[in-house]
Amino acid sequence: MAAIDLTGIRAVVFDTDGVVTDTARVHAAAWKSVFDPYLRGRSEPFDVREDYLRHVDGRTRLDGVRTFLGSRGLAPSEEDVAALGAAKDRIFVEQIERYGVAAFPSAVVLLRELRRRGSRTGAVSASVHCRKVVTAAGLMHLFDVVVDGRHDQPGPASFDEAAKLLDLRPDEVAVVGDTLPGIAAAGRGGFGLIVAVDRAGLSFKELGADMVIADLAELDVTGRVRL
Repeated sequence: MAAIDLTGIRAVVFDTDGVVTDTARVHAAAWKSVFDPYLRGRSEPFDVREDYLRHVDGRTRLDGVRTFLGSRGLAPSEEDVAALGAAKDRIFVEQIERYGVAAFPSAVVLLRELRRRGSRTGAVSASVHCRKVVTAAGLMHLFDVVVDGRHDQPGPASFDEAAKLLDLRPDEVAVVGDTLPGIAAAGRGGFGLIVAVDRAGLSFKELGADMVIADLAELDVTGRVRL
């Protein structure tokens, strides 16, 4: 079984959507509802699995619009990019406010064990709604820092920001994520351990992941953080 050894790690930072909370599918469905009308007569419909994971997941809204439509050979105007991003955001917020947010049980078990052993924890997202999602899932008490994404910064640099807020060096922090841009950014950041949660057969090892697992239930915790 894969394990996080807390004798060398002082904190663990988690990507939220799809790792801690079951909200990746809500994001994907919201994207499909705005992309498909735009694609009609231009390209094939948006695939909530392949297109979302390869071109949108882990990116800021506007970067996701540009990257996905670019993959279809389309060059939308900035007005269209902004309109599609805003429409997706409205749908996503409506869905989580109406139906709430579910946390993965294996994530909750892991977070509690990490904290019991003295590890600090962080939640991050490329989405600007990370804090809203964590609050809706009832998990705020399990995190020391929560970092929302930012519109003005393409890609998820929030792992670095979380480490700074925790007042720790990257090599003292483990990262757990499930997006291609997120794992790639972590791989460039000098983090002490990079764990990729892969439910779709993506190439995370090539991006710098030290471990690749299918579910957080496969991830054990050993040692304790030394005070």
